Amino acid sequence: MTEQTPHTPPEPDEHPRNVLDRAIIKVSHLLSWLFIATVFISFYEVVMRYLFDSPTTWVHETASFIGGSLFIIGGIYAFAANRHVRVVLIYDAVSSQTRKYLNLVHHLVGLAFASMLAYSSYSLAKEAWFAPWGELRLETSGSVLNAPYPALLKGLIFIALCILVIQFVLHLIQELMGLRNKDDV
Repeated sequence: MTEQTPHTPPEPDEHPRNVLDRAIIKVSHLLSWLFIATVFISFYEVVMRYLFDSPTTWVHETASFIGGSLFIIGGIYAFAANRHVRVVLIYDAVSSQTRKYLNLVHHLVGLAFASMLAYSSYSLAKEAWFAPWGELRLETSGSVLNAPYPALLKGLIFIALCILVIQFVLHLIQELMGLRNKDDV
């Protein structure tokens, strides 16, 4: 009788797959320092409000904008670093060849979904950036600060989704090349 070894799940790929992934990871690491800036400006707000009884009008919206922007970028970072969510119950239980086909399905479905989201986000960003007559007019928050953060976030969502579509295309090409190379052997 042969002794069976328990199946060990695959380790996530630690290396970016292409130049775009490398750039996203590098830029994301730099932008992650903005989380610290958010902590500092939030601390500033607490000090001003509770020690000097002089609350700010800009900290809450600015901190929310920075945090929201970083979370949007976090989506393309997770995909670039291969840290996205997958159903490991199925993925880890199948052979490496089957994983390649699951990756192919994942990239096809993801490409379709990201493309539809990018298309939808375009109309939201366009409405947030331009008046109905075509003049540039950024949507603002409507608060005392009245910053153009809503328009900037909608534009960032559109850009991030366009990048995600490109990522899916590049990853799909790599998956197809990997299948072709395996089938040729």
